[in-house]
This record gives sequence, structure tokens and C-alpha cells, in this order.
Amino acid sequence: MTTLRFVLGDQLSPAMSSLRDIDPDRDIVLMAEVAEETTYAPHHKKKIAFILAAMRHFAEALRARGILVDYVTLDAPGNSGSFTGELARAVGRHRADRVVVTEPGEWRVLAMMRDWADGIGVPVEIRDDDRFFCSVEEFRRWAGPRRSLRMEFFYREMRRRHRILIDAAGDPEGGQWNLDRENRKPLPDSLDPPPVPAATVDAITTEVLDLVARRFEASFGDLLPFGLAVTPADAEAAFAAFLRDRLPLFGDYQDAMRRGAPHLWHSAIAPYLNAGLLDARDVVRRVEAAYRQGNAPLNAAEGFIRQVLGWREFVRGLYWTRMPGYAATNALDARRPLPGFYWTGDTDMRCLAETIADTRRNAYAHHIQRLMVTGNFALLAGIAPREIEAWYLGVYADAFDWVELPNTHGMVMFADGGMLASKPYAASGKYIDRMSDYCVECRYDVARSDGPTACPFNFLYWAFLDANAATLAGNPRLAMAYRTLRGFTPARRAQLARDAREFLERLT
Repeated sequence: MTTLRFVLGDQLSPAMSSLRDIDPDRDIVLMAEVAEETTYAPHHKKKIAFILAAMRHFAEALRARGILVDYVTLDAPGNSGSFTGELARAVGRHRADRVVVTEPGEWRVLAMMRDWADGIGVPVEIRDDDRFFCSVEEFRRWAGPRRSLRMEFFYREMRRRHRILIDAAGDPEGGQWNLDRENRKPLPDSLDPPPVPAATVDAITTEVLDLVARRFEASFGDLLPFGLAVTPADAEAAFAAFLRDRLPLFGDYQDAMRRGAPHLWHSAIAPYLNAGLLDARDVVRRVEAAYRQGNAPLNAAEGFIRQVLGWREFVRGLYWTRMPGYAATNALDARRPLPGFYWTGDTDMRCLAETIADTRRNAYAHHIQRLMVTGNFALLAGIAPREIEAWYLGVYADAFDWVELPNTHGMVMFADGGMLASKPYAASGKYIDRMSDYCVECRYDVARSDGPTACPFNFLYWAFLDANAATLAGNPRLAMAYRTLRGFTPARRAQLARDAREFLERLT
């Protein structure tokens, strides 16, 4: 009996459930680069190159273990351009009796998988993706009948269940579950972040870079220089450098932003976790060990672990228990097209121009840039959720649908009406000014809310609250903002709404 084991581009771990019982004498691993997956979203050149180069290196690692790999390159003659087409062709080539695959990271692909058995005429076994701390079924039981799901309570349960940053009495280390209030320090001018090391580009990666340069010339983003890790060894080196050089100050400055310093003290390992080059359990345990060994303060270790054990696991559970209907919600009825400057960076708003320029260069921006700059603007401007979601999915190397969609749909856009976040993450320019140096040379005045030189974030913020008062005014976390808004004169409220309307009309 020949078993065909189909491995996707975000499943690049030898411990994948689809490979766990592989018989090297009879089984064949199928890997395929297909046009459909490189074009269904407006992917960054670096993202495409990262995934294809990592896939090719993984195939070579499997072959080195004596495993037969049928690898279909993007430009291979006869490539059908789709997962379904390549699976059907491979089943025919190898006369396979069955197919084994691990569940994907996207509802769209899972729907394909469920049709494969009927389409290709052999059984298809879809196995759980058990690389995570919490299975989908465990999350479903935890979520139960709750209408609103709060990450904080889920995160505490994960800490208890896996005994992470828990003391001998069963309480959280330091007496608090969440040290977020200690992780919001502005960055002093005198403090310079350490560099993030770039991985070496070998012959396999060079071939991929040449392919991407030819085939995706018109795609978003800069392809070179390319320094992303595409092997487990290089990903491990990147994580080790973070533990050594950046974790100690990560907690203090994780919300800070600075021109010309896109990574600051962030780990930048999300692409490696999401593609399978690093293991989340190992990463979390080693950050905990750094704290216990005195190599990192508690606020740094807890802040990092909250992102991986908390948010990453939480949004995955929400995605798989609420899709496909979750993506269709639009609680604030946001319908504006995505402004063109999200692709070009051509805007006088310095914070947006800097963040989008970083994104173009690196296929990366850290979570505050995404949430409080590009995301905050999309929220205040009423951008259609599907449009900003497609942008995030395409432009960041770590973006796969299971992690991108809930973060953008629920956290950034509040499109789920509060299922994920307890309030919209709306803010005026004052927040960006406090946490960055973006406002220093901006043509707009962050201290002004009206007039031609006013920071657009200021009048957009108040106009957003006013326009959505019927939905949001009862939110207790927005009570202070609405008290302030009610203190404005009718004339001022009308002026803010007019400034916002005229500004947004000029964008289109």
C-alpha cells in the first residue's frame, strides 16, 4: 500500500502529525508550489520567497533522512497551479492507495481537503495539527456558550494547565497574571536597539529569489536584501540571538516605535513559528527558563509568553470555532475602500509612511505598528474589513489566515462587535506621539484637532466615536471618551465630522 503524505508550506516540521508514522520504504511525501497559493492574496515578495525557500530546504532535509519526496516547483512543466490539481496528479503518478495530510491553517483550504476524497477517488485522512498548546476541541469546550471570549481568562487557564510562570503554590509568578502595564515605556533617545542578525542566503534560496524576481516583479514589497531564516538551524540562531540580546528589554519597550528601527527588542520569530521552523512549546519554555535563570526580568518573559501562549493560541481557537461565519460580520458597517497609500506609503502622515515603508522593506512590522498605526487608521476611517484583512494577509511574512483574520477582524476593526476585544482599539494622535518619534517631523501638528495642520488621527478619532455612538457609547471602557465628547459644543462636533469627511473624501 502506497501512502501519499501531502505537506503544505506552513507545515515544515518533521514532527507534523502527517509524517509521524511515515514508512520510508513505501510512503511518499508530496510538496507542491502552486500559483493559486501565491496569488490568492497580494503577497509580499519576501513572504513568497520565505515560504518557497523554506519548503525546498525542508524537502532536502526529508531526503537526507531517506524519505522519498515528490516536489513540484512553481515553474515545473504541467504544474496545475492548485493543491487539488497537484494532489490528483501525484495520486495518479504514484498509484497511491490513500492520502494523509495535517489540517491546514485556513478554512478555505480545509474546504478543499474535505472534497479531495470524492475528487481523487482514494481515502484522505485529515489529522489534527497538534503543534499548539490547545487543541481546537479543547478551546471549543472552554469557549462553551460564551458570547464574548476574553483572552485574559483563556491565558490564565493555559498558564495553569501547562505550569508556565507558576510558583510552587500554584499562583502566578510575581503575584500578577498580566504585566502589560509595565510594558508601555516610551523609548529613550539614548537607547539604541541591537541589530537583528540576517540568515545566510545559500544556493537553494538564491534559486528561489531568482524565481520570485522573475515571476512576481509587480508584487508588493522589496525582495532584497533577503535575510529571513529558511531552515530550522537558522531560525534557532535567530531565536537564540533574541534570548541573548533583546529579551531583557523586550518587556519595557515592546509598545515603542522608532523611525529606522523596525524590530527594536522584538523577537521577529513569528514567521518561523507559523511555518513550523520553530516549536512554540520549546520557545515558551526557554523564555521561562531565561527568567528563572536571572537572564530576563519577569515583565519581559511574561509579555513574550502572553503573546505566544495567550494571543496566538487564543486567536487560533476563535478562528476554528467561529469560522466561516465570523469573517462575514461587520459590526460597525465599515465600507470604505482601502486607500492607495497602504501600497505606496505615499502619505504626509509620518507614522503611516514609516510603518508602511518598514512593511515594504521587511514584510514585517511589530504588533503596535499594526494595531495602533495602520490598524487604528483603518478603524477610524471605516475601511471595509475584508479590504484591510487582505492587505495584512498579503504583506506580512508571518500572516496565515488563522492568525491574521481574528487579529484584524476582531482586534483591529472590532468587526465582530466585541467577541474578541472588549473595546475598539481607537486612539488619537496623542498615543502615537507618546510611544514614538514619528510626530517630530510630520507636516501635521499632533497637538491640534482642527484646522488644515491638525493631525488627522485627532479629528478622525472624535468623528469615529460620534458616528458610532449608538453602538459604542454604552461600552464602559469608552465612558471617559464619551464624557469628553459630550462636553464638546455642537459646532465643534460638526466641525470635527466635517474635517474627517473632507479628509477621507480626498483619499479616494
